[in-house]
Formats: sequence, C-alpha cells, structure tokens
Amino acid sequence: MKSLPANFVIGAVLVALVVGVAGLSLIWTPHDPTALNIRGKFGDPSAVNWLGTDQLGRDIVSQLMAAARNSMTVALVAVLLGGSIGVALGLLASAIGGWIEDGVMRLADLGFAFPALLFAIMLAAVFGPSLTNAVLAIAFINIPIFARVARASANQIWTREYVLAARAAGMNKFTITRDHILPNIAAAVIVQATIEFAVAILAEAALSYLGLGAQPPASSWGRMLSEAQTLMYLAPELAFYPGFCIVIAVLGFGLLGDGLRDITDPRLARAR
Repeated sequence: MKSLPANFVIGAVLVALVVGVAGLSLIWTPHDPTALNIRGKFGDPSAVNWLGTDQLGRDIVSQLMAAARNSMTVALVAVLLGGSIGVALGLLASAIGGWIEDGVMRLADLGFAFPALLFAIMLAAVFGPSLTNAVLAIAFINIPIFARVARASANQIWTREYVLAARAAGMNKFTITRDHILPNIAAAVIVQATIEFAVAILAEAALSYLGLGAQPPASSWGRMLSEAQTLMYLAPELAFYPGFCIVIAVLGFGLLGDGLRDITDPRLARAR
C-alpha cells in the first residue's frame, strides 16, 4: 500500500487538533471565556488557569478554545457560501459558454480587484462591525476563486468521450452538468476549499484584529492579538498564544490542501 504524502499526514493531524479543540469548546471550557476577574489579572500559569489570565483576568485557555470555535464557524460558513455560489457560476459559464462565460469571468476579475478588507469596511460603515459582516466579506472573495476553478475543471470534462456521447444521445447541458461534470470536478473543488479554509481563518483573524470581525465579549484570535499589542513589554505571551494558534490552524489546512492535491493529481507530486 502506497504511503500518504507527509504534508497530508501532518496537515491532517494539525487540522484534527484544531477542529477537536473547537468541537470540545461547544460543550466544555475550563472557565467561562467572558468572565472577568480584575483581581486576578496577568495571573501566572497554574493548575486553575493553565496558561494564566489576561489583563482583565479572563482565562486564556478558555478564550483560545472559544476563539477556535468562532474561527472554524466563520471559515466554514464563508467557504461554503462563497464556494457554492462560485461553483454554480463556474459550471454555468462552462455549460453555456459564449457571452455568458465571458461575462462571468469578467465579474470574477472584478471580484479579484475588490479586497475582502475593503468590502468589510464598507459593510461595517453601513451595518456596523460584526462577525456576520466578516463572513460575508470572506465569502465574497471566495466566489471568483471557486468560479475560476470550477469553470477550468469543467471545460476539461466537457471534452471527454463520455460527455460527448451523452450530448450525442440528446441529454441537455444541465443534466450533463449534474450527472457528469459536477461529480468529476468535486475533487478539485474540495482541494480548493481546504486551501481557502486556511485563507478564511487568516482573513477572519485580520478583520477581528482591525475591529471589523468578532465584537466583545466574543472570543477571537485576531481580537486577542489586537488587545495584546499594547502589552508586548508587560506580557508578551498574550500575543504569542493566539498568534501560535493562527499559525497552527493556517499551516494545518494549508498542508492538508497541498497533500490532497498531491493525492488527487500524482503528477504534481512527481514534479516536485
């Protein structure tokens, strides 16, 4: 039996760790992550507070666990929403072709030119900063990415013999897309979704750091970094812990997506 790529194994372990912590936070955290204890601020690690407490006396471990849950939720919803719309547009463009395909691709180019941060600032100016607006901003930047992946992959499938045979048998394009095109591009879409999951986690942390994402008292790795930046000389560990969590999560999903790509397309692995 052929062994799995090292990047896939390492990524899977890191992702399982992050997802496991996020799932555990749904039912248990050592303390209430929003509970304040001013008398116990800047507490050292102990049996009660494993990584100590922050400037407001909140338990750091509990905050990190709750932040993992929020980051995973935002990334999942944003990638699912942006991916669903993007794949649908890409399949439509590939199936119909002509001016519709050109129009969808030009809209995708426009989406690439409109950063998530700028879109989040616009949403915050109109509706106020919130986690929901962060999700919409991250989903927005995922639409053109998935549209291009789906369209490029689908165009290759449309030239296959079994698709040409289905067209010769009188099947319409939408039936062929549902029965033949979509199942055959699923692997490419899943690989891209895994990679975009890492990007979504990083984007959520960046938006929360700027005050455009999770709002107090909700926990977020990005907001924890923002609160710790003025305490770097007093308590540098307050910035290290959430930063380390972001690195682990992004690295895990990035390696997992890279490994999945090697598995689904062995030519890439051989080229390395």
